[in-house]
Amino acid sequence: MVSKKTGYLEKSVGKPKRSKMGWSVITRRVRHRHSPYMSGKNRAHDSRLGPISAVFMLLVITAWSYWGIMVGLLHGWHSNYDYSAGQLVPLVAAFLVWRERKILKQCTLQPCWSGGITLVLLAQATRTYGLLFMAQSIERYSLVLTVAGLVLMVAGWQVFRRVLWILLFLFLMVPLPTRIHNLISGPLQTMATTGSVFVLEAFGASVSQQGNVVMLNENTPMAVAEACSGLRMLTAFVIVAAFMAYMVKRSRRQKAVLLLSSIPIAVMCNILRLCVTAVLFMLASTEVAEKFFHDFAGLAMMPAAVMILFGELWLMDKLILPGPNIQQQPAGAKSATRTHLKRKKRTQPA
Repeated sequence: MVSKKTGYLEKSVGKPKRSKMGWSVITRRVRHRHSPYMSGKNRAHDSRLGPISAVFMLLVITAWSYWGIMVGLLHGWHSNYDYSAGQLVPLVAAFLVWRERKILKQCTLQPCWSGGITLVLLAQATRTYGLLFMAQSIERYSLVLTVAGLVLMVAGWQVFRRVLWILLFLFLMVPLPTRIHNLISGPLQTMATTGSVFVLEAFGASVSQQGNVVMLNENTPMAVAEACSGLRMLTAFVIVAAFMAYMVKRSRRQKAVLLLSSIPIAVMCNILRLCVTAVLFMLASTEVAEKFFHDFAGLAMMPAAVMILFGELWLMDKLILPGPNIQQQPAGAKSATRTHLKRKKRTQPA
């Protein structure tokens, strides 16, 4: 504009205009969010926010409620070597859920409040029983039942059936109750001692058994302590066999056979370890034998057990024949059928 005093053009200095770009963008996003023409992808994303938030809150509440039990479970894994393999179970279970992620996405989320709440109440009753009778293992089992109840309550029966084997697998992370531990450990110790004496005598070694002590050459005692009973190897082998049974594509009967066979395999591997240790006692020295037994033998038995399990799967393939409906048609019959179909098409009128 032209100034009256100077007569020159001057820039007009006025109030800056407020930009309505920010408000318009926010308004447009809000309208698009609540628009009836919103895309199905965005609606599905918004519909998942509710269940995800609910699951997160339930996990936080469960972790807060079972915090002391989880800390005690972690301490038990590190203090009791018989159940040290249990700390791998949650990691393996998480891997199995991640492996089934594509199938789980196809499942419909239909919460089952009645079944989930019933299972959660059963878990809390189990926890109360363990608390009253000072049974820590029972309280720890209630943690797995609570997780199963939450899955059923939030996701529904379809997802629950899909992850049922994984939920049952979580029970392997809990150490056995003291009474069951004592019932198993004693017979395993006696079985390991008797089995190693039998194998050594079969190969011509001069051994004798005095309780849970093996006398080598009538002057070298080798004590089979409770830690040598093979319970640690048994728990580890059962976990490995359960993982393999879930991964392989076999019938339920073959998976059950594979899982149950881990018990005699663990016993045989422990007897083999004791026999090799006894040979080192007789041929080398006590220090070498003890070092082999505690350091190398335990690590070497795990690959041996896995190879035995794979051999068992191969043997079941050879022994179990497919049914008549699964048998494949011979190649000559297939080619003859195709030729007949071609001739039939040529002879048909147009």
